[in-house]
Amino acid sequence: MDSLLQQLEAYKSEIASATAPDEKQLEEFRIKYLGTKGLVKSVMGEMKNVPADKKKEFGQILNEFKLFTEQRYEDLKLAADSGPASVGTSIDLSLPGDPIPIGSRHPITMMKNRIVSIFQRLGFAEAEGPEIEDDWHNFGALNLPPHHPARDMQDTFYIQQNPDWVLRTHTSNTQIREMEKGKLPIRVICPGRVYRNETVSARSHCFFHQVEGLYIDENVSFADLKQTLYFFVKEMYGKDVKVRFRPSYFPFTEPSAEMDVSCFICGGKGCNICKKTGWVEILGCGMVHPNVLQNCNIDPNKYTGFAFGMGIERPALLKYDINDIRLFSENDIRFLRQFTPAI
Repeated sequence: MDSLLQQLEAYKSEIASATAPDEKQLEEFRIKYLGTKGLVKSVMGEMKNVPADKKKEFGQILNEFKLFTEQRYEDLKLAADSGPASVGTSIDLSLPGDPIPIGSRHPITMMKNRIVSIFQRLGFAEAEGPEIEDDWHNFGALNLPPHHPARDMQDTFYIQQNPDWVLRTHTSNTQIREMEKGKLPIRVICPGRVYRNETVSARSHCFFHQVEGLYIDENVSFADLKQTLYFFVKEMYGKDVKVRFRPSYFPFTEPSAEMDVSCFICGGKGCNICKKTGWVEILGCGMVHPNVLQNCNIDPNKYTGFAFGMGIERPALLKYDINDIRLFSENDIRFLRQFTPAI
């Protein structure tokens, strides 16, 4: 038995010094030591010659020898997989690696974040709502009962399985859901994607993005709305931009208005962007209609509020001098690469 133990030590030294720099030599090592006719199997066969009172002790020694050989094989395999020979060519590991292209934020995302951040400085919290919405939250609660003619202002995608469900036509559904929570006062900004059944062209799309704002509290006035939007415009377009409000109509606000800013392309002199008027419409706004407050169980005799909404694509088109709205959704890497930040 002593001679067999000495032989095992010699085998271990031989195995420890073995090398296998490529797959061929690694397979030769496995066959020689771990194959069905290999050294480990042969040594295990010596158990029959060991006295009965020594079998337990010798069995542990043989098992350790087997584990040692298997571990050495795994180490050689790992070295072969990670070494230059694994790819069949010589590699200079001191050379720098291939550069990894840096991604960027989408221009719509950048514009949305900029708009939201301005209103957050005024205390507006960001709120989100579902893109698939029921008729009540998308229309009914907003003072648009069934067959109301104003529904024709928005060509809607209806869900075929249940016509009471639609792809939301505006993010006003989020405002309704926030009002329904009953936690007053409310001061939220609601960004998101909306859908309308419109012809896709360079200037319009069947889906686009909006940011809408809502402020509900006691004694909120139209003057509060104007000052809020004045602040936004100055921060967004610069201190020298001029502003005007025009009377308008929205079923969910009364009074309602549209807000224009002096064209920042031509400085108000007139160009193709502003259609020679010197003004660019950027948003709609107004005081929340009392019916909308009542629909959300808010007392219109105690609380008032204002709301506003704007698209994100239009200011993004103007800011980045883009002439086709479809570029935002085509995922053309050549277009998106322009917004990768310089390093």
